[in-house]
Amino acid sequence: MTNLADRLTNAERDQSSPNTRPKDAASLILVDRTGRKPRVLMGLRHPGHRFMPNVFVFPGGRVELTDKAMPVHGMLDADSDRRLQLQVTRPSSTRGRALAAAAIRELYEETGLMLGTTDAGAPEVPAPSWQPFADKGVFPDLESLNFVFRAITPPRRPKRFDTRFFAAEASAICMQVDGMVGPSSELIETRWLTFDETEKADLPSITRVILEELRARIEAGYRRELAVPFYSMQRGRFVRVALD
Repeated sequence: MTNLADRLTNAERDQSSPNTRPKDAASLILVDRTGRKPRVLMGLRHPGHRFMPNVFVFPGGRVELTDKAMPVHGMLDADSDRRLQLQVTRPSSTRGRALAAAAIRELYEETGLMLGTTDAGAPEVPAPSWQPFADKGVFPDLESLNFVFRAITPPRRPKRFDTRFFAAEASAICMQVDGMVGPSSELIETRWLTFDETEKADLPSITRVILEELRARIEAGYRRELAVPFYSMQRGRFVRVALD
């Protein structure tokens, strides 16, 4: 996979902004493996956005302080929990839990899809951003998530994120709220795409790399014990590290 790191290095990008510390972020990739070919859910960003307009991405965003306080159902698997604590300054399961919860919250905010369970009653939420889960009686389900990818935005980009990507089966969605996707929303449409179909879509360079890594992971059996690729720029070049 070293050629993927070279591809990211050679991609055109503006690195003229003041340098900033990357902020923790999380993203959730929904995978549907029930058909002949696996499909992933992608959303088209609004053309009016200053940051990555009019391209297909995975739902995601910044971690909020209240994400770690949100009641959840179950725990992350041991492999994901351990790998989330690698190559960070202050490793803790609490941080990994907050990242996973943020991925579920962002999925809802951008697509209206709630990943969780309705078997445990309504959760007591720590912030208005989580209120829809209480209203619908949905507990976020961490057991359905699998940590599959990490990437840090290069220095001197307009926005910088240290993003952890989680994957979940489409069957983990327990509810859909209409009206979250549309002409005035962050995502103006969503589509289920096969990996072959994503090759024809307008995607950021990092998203193409994520898709290739995910495709290889699925072809290798989609096992939780598979190492997680971590991409970051060091001395002007992208480097791929396997988080074992």
